[in-house]
Amino acid sequence: MSQQTASQQIHPTAVVDPKAKLAPGVVIGPGAVVGPQVVIGENTTVGPNAVLDGRLTLGRDNKVFPGACLGLPPQDLKYRGAETEVVIGDGNTLRECVTINRATEEGEVTRIGNGNLLMAYCHLGHNCDLGNNIVMSNAIQVAGHVVIEDCAVIGGCLGIHQFVHIGGMAMVGGMTRVDRDVPPYCLVEGHPGRVRGLNRVGLRRSGLATNHDGAELKQLQQIWTLMYRSDLVIADALQQARSQLLLPASEHFCRFLESSTGQGRRGPMPVQGR
Repeated sequence: MSQQTASQQIHPTAVVDPKAKLAPGVVIGPGAVVGPQVVIGENTTVGPNAVLDGRLTLGRDNKVFPGACLGLPPQDLKYRGAETEVVIGDGNTLRECVTINRATEEGEVTRIGNGNLLMAYCHLGHNCDLGNNIVMSNAIQVAGHVVIEDCAVIGGCLGIHQFVHIGGMAMVGGMTRVDRDVPPYCLVEGHPGRVRGLNRVGLRRSGLATNHDGAELKQLQQIWTLMYRSDLVIADALQQARSQLLLPASEHFCRFLESSTGQGRRGPMPVQGR
């Protein structure tokens, strides 16, 4: 067991490797296991029976709830024991039985940003990349190589296909089948998932509705309508959209669609009714 400092609280039944690096204020609950390559930042709490192993770095002020398993090898048949890792930022809440796997190939990383909430039984597969301030409801199963941008909100009891990209401030309804890219600022729902419109509630809460005296949201709605309600294919709609000066939200939306329709991509989720 690692040497405990006065500012740390390590329960007598926890198993903490002496090589693990624990910052001041770290709390390790009963029955928790912390491996030799684990680094835990200040004031992070690790709940009972959680397992932290492999090359894992946790920032400060994280809350890891009972039964979570972080940094274990990927569930990938291609994995051959490469030195990969999980890097988690600051201020995240990882609820009961969350699992986050290391990446697959040498030097690769599964990465999570700051201020995220992953509710009970969420799973993040290898090589996932999450941004900041994301909310994931209970029992979301995320396959490998998924990217989720800042401030996305994802409903519970659903699966996300490998290599899918979910845009910032998107809202995904519970039990949606997410097998294509989800454009930023959009509301998607269904089985299979379909774009239903803009996430107007999230946009208003973010303050984007008042940016540039409301012009940013108005332009975003116009671009969305051009992409999804006109008779143009996406490539032609993008070309028409770029004939004007795009404000930041519309620029992000168009760049996302351009990337999603690129070679080798699965493409964006279609709109309802098409």
